[in-house]
Amino acid sequence: MIKYDNLWLTMQKKGITKYTLHKEYHFSKSLIHRLQNNEGVSMNTINTLCNILDCEIEDIATHYKD
Repeated sequence: MIKYDNLWLTMQKKGITKYTLHKEYHFSKSLIHRLQNNEGVSMNTINTLCNILDCEIEDIATHYKD
């Protein structure tokens, strides 16, 4: 299972909000909802988040064994 708890912490540190992702970076509300609920997203989305936040994958997602 992949969890995106680190994403919200990294966003807070960088001063980026969910509203900013939606309005400035054109993330759909459904994509933000999937991230909030630890649902699957594409590697392209992860790459985009890393670029926006200037961070590594570990700063966004954590893998837990099922």
